[in-house]
Amino acid sequence: MIIAGLALIASVILLAALARFGARRPAYSHLRHTISELGEAGSADSRRVSLGVFLPMGLLFGGAALAAASRRPESPLAEGVFFLALCLAVGYGVAAIFPCDPGSPLQGSWRQGLHNLGGGIEYVGGAAALFAISRALAVSDPFAATLFQEGSLLVLCSALALSVAALPWRGAVQRVAELVLFGGLAFAGLA
Repeated sequence: MIIAGLALIASVILLAALARFGARRPAYSHLRHTISELGEAGSADSRRVSLGVFLPMGLLFGGAALAAASRRPESPLAEGVFFLALCLAVGYGVAAIFPCDPGSPLQGSWRQGLHNLGGGIEYVGGAAALFAISRALAVSDPFAATLFQEGSLLVLCSALALSVAALPWRGAVQRVAELVLFGGLAFAGLA
């Protein structure tokens, strides 16, 4: 229950941040721009987004990972939940420390490289964690296992799509991946 609660709190923080900071940037499009671009280096809200949004979310997901770690030796499901929460914690923690370059390009400064590495851990690692959760649920809940397996594939495909910088709906793809990762953590945290 704690893990699901932390995932829901992080979801509310992200939704509020998207609404608030997206509205502060007139040219920002939720369909086209990534979440990281709200706090890109040099922007007026860079520190506010890094320290007021990404850092708290990283800490919330870190707390969820710690909660799952306490059950980890007993359950393969808890191990998958642990790794999912840890991947989300790394993704948001790295985004807090290393804001993206303007436009969040695939290649840029060393800071952008580290930012992208954190995102890669979040999405590729998160997809692997969702798959591990699906395997843990295969016998006890085949329907849920199928949903987690499909979620894993969706997040992995999203990660590949996000690597296409010219994709006109890059932001929408990222938001779908985040929804699957956050929702997966919340639902698996209830199990």
